[in-house]
Amino acid sequence: MSLDEVLAAIESAPSGSAIGAFFDFDGTLIDGYSAVPYITDRLRHGAMGLDEAADVVRFAMRRHMDESEFANVLDRSLAVWRGHPDSEVVALWQRLFREKIAARLYPEAWKLVKAHQRRGHTVVIASSALDYQVAPIAEELGITDRLCTRAEVHEGRLTGALVGAPLWGRGKADAVVAFASARGIALAQSHAYANGNEDVAFLQVVGHAHAANPQPALRRVAADAGWPVLQFVPRSRTSPAALARTLGAYSTLAATALGGLAWGITTGRRRAAAETATRVSSEAVLGLGGIDVAVTGEAHLWAHRPAVFLFNHQSSLDAYVLFSLLKHGATAVAKKEMANAPLIGPLLQALDFAFIDRGNTPSAIATMQPAVDRLRNGLSIVVAPEGTRSRSPRLGRFRKGAFHLAMQAGVPLVPIVLHNTYEMMPRGSMLLRPGTVRVSVLPPVDVSDWTTGSLDGHVADIQALFQRALDRPPE
Repeated sequence: MSLDEVLAAIESAPSGSAIGAFFDFDGTLIDGYSAVPYITDRLRHGAMGLDEAADVVRFAMRRHMDESEFANVLDRSLAVWRGHPDSEVVALWQRLFREKIAARLYPEAWKLVKAHQRRGHTVVIASSALDYQVAPIAEELGITDRLCTRAEVHEGRLTGALVGAPLWGRGKADAVVAFASARGIALAQSHAYANGNEDVAFLQVVGHAHAANPQPALRRVAADAGWPVLQFVPRSRTSPAALARTLGAYSTLAATALGGLAWGITTGRRRAAAETATRVSSEAVLGLGGIDVAVTGEAHLWAHRPAVFLFNHQSSLDAYVLFSLLKHGATAVAKKEMANAPLIGPLLQALDFAFIDRGNTPSAIATMQPAVDRLRNGLSIVVAPEGTRSRSPRLGRFRKGAFHLAMQAGVPLVPIVLHNTYEMMPRGSMLLRPGTVRVSVLPPVDVSDWTTGSLDGHVADIQALFQRALDRPPE
């Protein structure tokens, strides 16, 4: 059964909170195990002693483990945190999520979670991992219910012990049954997703079990039981073909950009040369990377210029997609320091980027004046209102600069929703993965009657518009 078939089945399933959707964490929501970045971080900072390192080696060599053995492993790993503030461990796992774990989130798992949330199902993460590990990804996915192993805390400090038994094997299944009973959830109509051999009992308590990226024993059980098997695309590894495509794409990018600059210098048509070089090189990067772009609402890219084009920033790939779509007559905003950056600085200048001096202006309005000037001269401006790349399709908080810009220049806002560029190039990665980027260009938003007093509400409305588009499958 394919992912699309599973998603279609969810969309046609009964709705309401009496239906549960229970997701395992390690190997199901994320590629690999969250403990790996934790262990690597402790090694890198010299925080791991010999006894702890020996425990890690013994754990890694175990092929099978029962509940008591897993509890012993957790007890020994928690012992090193005895006496430490609970807030310190919370902060550690939030940092590890930002730096390492978020990039491992399976896009396929994101789609499954959002499909269940659209149906109003009670979505739960059920994991043997500690709640510290699970909490950041639950927040990212908008999941409020977590069934996890918990560390004992007394007066704000870890005691080094567990609260009860870990949710491993039968323990996880029992926790799901108890949760369902307390919340009035019909397990016979509910769904569960897991990858581990130890998760068989957990999957057996629901009516719709799914083996996601299953280990060998679980795969055999799934085949015998007729459970759908889902295999997600790995996030932490890449193929030699993808590596070769990426190297070819960047080589072409460099050659095209340098050729365009040379053409601009010799002909004096710097902007035309820069636009052509940028568009051609972006299309070459996408083509050589095996990346197609499917657009709905493309007419909105041309019918309302000049405009402020808003886009959600998921990946370094975003720039190539936008340059290939907008083609000409558009520029962007950059820090003043970028004007003098080697190689890229001359290209940005040729593209008439609006360089902003954030530290030397008396107000936000004065800061944006170079961009306002570009708009009044007929150039559109492309802005990411989040200000930085997000870790997942979940949007960061929108800042007001782009909205002030459109109000000052008297031009409309045109939302460009990038649904899945993070799938082809996750945050922090430079490797291109083949696939189809889906883009929705939404109708323009007239800002002529907006005021400073009403701006906060308008910004919230536009952010909600983006999130609704991201949470539903593109047409």
